[in-house]
Amino acid sequence: MTRHAQPLRVVIVDDEAPARSRVQDLLEDCAATLALEVVGEAANGRELLDLLQKRASDVVLLDIRMPEMDGIEAAQHLQKLAEPPSVIFTTAYDSYALKAFELHAVDYLVKPIRLRRLHDALSRVRALTPLSLEVLRELHPEPRRHLSVQERGRVILVPVDKILYMRAELKYVTIRTAEREHLLEESLTRLEQEFRERFVRIHRSCLVARDYIDRFERGAGEEGAEGGWNVVLRGLAERLPVSRRQQHVIKDFGRL
Repeated sequence: MTRHAQPLRVVIVDDEAPARSRVQDLLEDCAATLALEVVGEAANGRELLDLLQKRASDVVLLDIRMPEMDGIEAAQHLQKLAEPPSVIFTTAYDSYALKAFELHAVDYLVKPIRLRRLHDALSRVRALTPLSLEVLRELHPEPRRHLSVQERGRVILVPVDKILYMRAELKYVTIRTAEREHLLEESLTRLEQEFRERFVRIHRSCLVARDYIDRFERGAGEEGAEGGWNVVLRGLAERLPVSRRQQHVIKDFGRL
């Protein structure tokens, strides 16, 4: 039996149980003429990511408007999986947003979902071009609420509001929470652009969370020189040096 003869494995994602139930009913009708099986349901992006790391899927029917993490951000995190599924968004978005989907050839279903439209979308899902992070970021210009990191074959979500600092080291960025460190394969410059309202640069290789800044204090300067400044973050014993170029940050915070 060829790969394409295998039933299409579908996951339904919507924060509203009645909406998931309706999609389930529609999929049962589709199954009369299309080989498919529902392998799981999720009410939010976190549940979806957990599910997909336990159970393989070919396509996710992904609601966009969900609390905590919307569908487009969830789709970005799915790209970290070893074999990310295809994504078909379900949405009640306005015409402007739908034009953006069409421009980027992103497949979507408008609520209330119609049987024929769902059947057509599933019929061509194996031919879909995988979504790219660049396209998803264009569709979702707002800052993410989570960063996703790969550890021991799993994808872990780290809430951005729990991150104390981000520091570039070789090809990775170390993101530090009060509990531990994670390694992220993203550009520090791009992270600074995305999270400029939440983080401030104190060094060419380090961003710190504004809300966690406790104080600035004198210490060893750059390259061991006396008279430099360090930033002290709440919940962290480590002192982080402020470069001469970035010492305006101290004045900006009114701590000098």
